[in-house]
Amino acid sequence: MSTDDLPDHVRRNREAWDNWAADWRDRGRKSWASDQPHWGIWGIPEADVGLLPDMAGRDVIELGCGTAYVSAWLARRGARVVGIDNSEQQLETARQLQAEHGLTFPLIHGNAETVPLADGSFDLAISEHGASTWADPYRWIPEASRLLRPGGQLIFLVSGTILMLCVPDEVGLPAGDRLLRPYFDMHRFEWFGETSVEFHLGYGEMIRLLRASGFEVEDLIELRPSEGASTGFDYVTGDWARRWPSEEVWKARKRAEESA
Repeated sequence: MSTDDLPDHVRRNREAWDNWAADWRDRGRKSWASDQPHWGIWGIPEADVGLLPDMAGRDVIELGCGTAYVSAWLARRGARVVGIDNSEQQLETARQLQAEHGLTFPLIHGNAETVPLADGSFDLAISEHGASTWADPYRWIPEASRLLRPGGQLIFLVSGTILMLCVPDEVGLPAGDRLLRPYFDMHRFEWFGETSVEFHLGYGEMIRLLRASGFEVEDLIELRPSEGASTGFDYVTGDWARRWPSEEVWKARKRAEESA
């Protein structure tokens, strides 16, 4: 598919992430070098989150893999991993890191809303601020369901719903303690001075979408950083994130065919 044929938000996010990719190489390299998974902007250890099931022998797709450090963590734990990302420049960094670490798995340049792979190919679909933030949930979540086998699991990490209501439109300003936009009809977010497009849903709408896509919700983990934690991002402070969830993890399981 040519760039001109892509949906507007996919095209805009591809351009944005190709431009940002160089700024994420060091973060990717640091995460690849870590044997222990750590999640989100606060780097909360897996031991404190319990995000992952047993990976041994599982077929996994990372939707919006970026530099593919999550895929690397899972491959080291015995998973058969495929990564897909909208940015060729991000994938170029991922390939370089694969070579540096001697760890190879397939990487696809494409849109997580239309993955060029067969139905029922995977046991787990995962996204950490990948497709879960930068793809339209009304498209990528049904696509994740298509890719999963009955009983397969979907795990994704996104910015907290409360955070998205409290972050100013101007880039560079942190969230405060006031609601700045409506909760109802949350979906597409665009920021002043940026061409990229994010997507965020309210809790009820996310639950309805997951169920309509064939999933049962298993858990919602609201991440809380440790006291004194810091991050390289300017849209939220550690004090804010200690009071309200700045990130959340959704876990859902695809219903068995007989009960769908």
